[in-house]
Amino acid sequence: MNEWLHPLSWVHLDWVLLVVSLWLLIGVIGVFALRQFRFVAVILFPASALFSLLLLGVALSAVGQGSEVAVLPIGLPQLPFHLRLDSLSSFFLILIGAASIGVSAFAAGYFRKGEGTPPGLICLEYHVFLASMAMVVLADDAYAFMVVWETMALSSFFLVISNHRIAEIRDAGFIYLLVAHVGALGIFLCFGVLQANTGDYTFANMRAQQLSPLWASIAFVLAAFGFGAKAGILPVHVWLPEAHPAASSPVSALMSGVMLKIALYGLLRVSFDLLPTRIWWWGAMLIAIGLGTALFGVIFSTVQVEMKRLLAYSSIENVGLICAGIGLSLLFSAYGMKVLSALALTAALYHMLSHALFKSLLFCSTGAVMHATGERSLGKLGGLMRYVPWVAWPTLIGALACAGLPPLGGFVAEWLLLQSFLFTTGLPSSFLNMLVPVMAGLIALIAALSGYTMVKYFGVIFLGQPREEKLSQAHDAAPWERVGMLWLTAGCLTLGLLPNQVIGLMDPVTQLLVSAGLGQTVAASGWLLVPVGVERASYAPAIFLLGVLACFAVAYLLVRKTYHRGTRRAPPWDCGFPWQTPRMQDSAEGFGQPIRQIFEPMFRMHRELPTPFDVQPRYRVTVQDPLWYWLYLPVAKAVERGSRLIGLLQQGRIAVYLMYSFVTLIVVLLMVKQ
Repeated sequence: MNEWLHPLSWVHLDWVLLVVSLWLLIGVIGVFALRQFRFVAVILFPASALFSLLLLGVALSAVGQGSEVAVLPIGLPQLPFHLRLDSLSSFFLILIGAASIGVSAFAAGYFRKGEGTPPGLICLEYHVFLASMAMVVLADDAYAFMVVWETMALSSFFLVISNHRIAEIRDAGFIYLLVAHVGALGIFLCFGVLQANTGDYTFANMRAQQLSPLWASIAFVLAAFGFGAKAGILPVHVWLPEAHPAASSPVSALMSGVMLKIALYGLLRVSFDLLPTRIWWWGAMLIAIGLGTALFGVIFSTVQVEMKRLLAYSSIENVGLICAGIGLSLLFSAYGMKVLSALALTAALYHMLSHALFKSLLFCSTGAVMHATGERSLGKLGGLMRYVPWVAWPTLIGALACAGLPPLGGFVAEWLLLQSFLFTTGLPSSFLNMLVPVMAGLIALIAALSGYTMVKYFGVIFLGQPREEKLSQAHDAAPWERVGMLWLTAGCLTLGLLPNQVIGLMDPVTQLLVSAGLGQTVAASGWLLVPVGVERASYAPAIFLLGVLACFAVAYLLVRKTYHRGTRRAPPWDCGFPWQTPRMQDSAEGFGQPIRQIFEPMFRMHRELPTPFDVQPRYRVTVQDPLWYWLYLPVAKAVERGSRLIGLLQQGRIAVYLMYSFVTLIVVLLMVKQ
């Protein structure tokens, strides 16, 4: 009897395909309930969260259980879909499942009537997006990979432009789709190199090829470009700060938290699995690009005055750090330093999982703030903690994790990455050893600026006094929104407090990719996180948490029990100026002013200055990406000029077209004669 009739006998891959099918079924049901808002929001999206929970459980049980393969006859006659579930695929399915549980639950309370695309159509696009991301990590041949990769790009494009009546949103969607397809071309060419003229595009055949260093390097560079365009690394990052603010908050959460990691999955799959050799300069190139991307992203995030754009640039920063970790792992692997390669790869994987959770949380909380206030500009917010506490406290946890503060997952990821760079002194290259202080210093600077950005983000929104009168009418998050944010908050805390268990979960992945892992080392250290050796560095998250709680308890006792005895309430001293207003609080622009001054050469700034004759004086500073004007606009103008020249051939006259055909025929005959 067919095993599909016996669910207990199914393998993990069968269960994953079942979840993908159920997601697609939810999307189809959404089309039939096109404008039934309550049904889509209250029934379909919570059901999606339950199926994501099933995916998370299946993926957790599949890690370290070997590989499972299948062939689905759903492609072209001679090109079926080859699928493979291994430890690397399982890890990214864990990431997809963990993040989408919270985002789907949040979406059940987020979507409102009359906002752009009908809710049923959004439901279809959303679940096609989820299903295609899961299928990308399962694809085991170039044909299946490119089909589901393009499905992921198109479904996310339609989600970005769901409110397509606004011209800026349509422009953002066009930029995203353009960069996505340029990147897809690089990936397609990479697969063409990897199959080495065999005509067999399965990944199993690509693993068996012995490419020369030149062709292997060409394939790696194409992969870095193609997947980097989707991940948002420099200089193909321009779509990300435009698409994230244009999309709705749950979509932004999935794109930033999950889709960017799917692009990094592709880079890992090609670099560590499909390519037979690893060359040291591949890693050096990724480290340089990664650290440059991270520094660029964090500097631009510090000066943003719009919430979602700030988070978008923060995602560029985190992707850069992850790429630096992947590059360092490649560098160690090229020199045969397997344990250190596993350490750097573990740091990158940990950062992917942590970023998926805390950035999804921050985008969801931003959506809750936008619904509560109707504002997205930091300059019009403030003092919301007393009005929306269910939004404020999860946001605080997410901001602390994004800032890389213990005892949360963001700290563990960045701490492991810094430890990895401190071990580069053992590399045989004196030139690379010389650059160690620069690399470590850059990571420290990036971490500090990230903390600075999160202080600005949380402080300007939630602390102080409301800058607008209407903020006192802000409503707290809806019940489903709270469920989603609490799930993601719990994930951030789990990654911070149980690093040894999470690293043990990643051990089969690093064993698969670099033939080494940290699982046994961390398992033997109990609750103390020891990545390589206790004599080098260690970290105790539980002890640190107890210390933080003890400090809070002591502060509470001192303030509440000592200083509040016999106190009275009175207005604070105002430096002799009694007419202060909430508008005089430190603004988002003022918070970013020191960074604008220090890193002014990196910005393209436009200042709008007041004059003494203005009835309403106004001062505004607009910060722009110089790469857009130095790189993209010249290319766009060159393409436009080329199009005009080619357009001269289209005169609309049959005689001219016949002349072209006649001249072409004469040239061909002359070439044949020679």
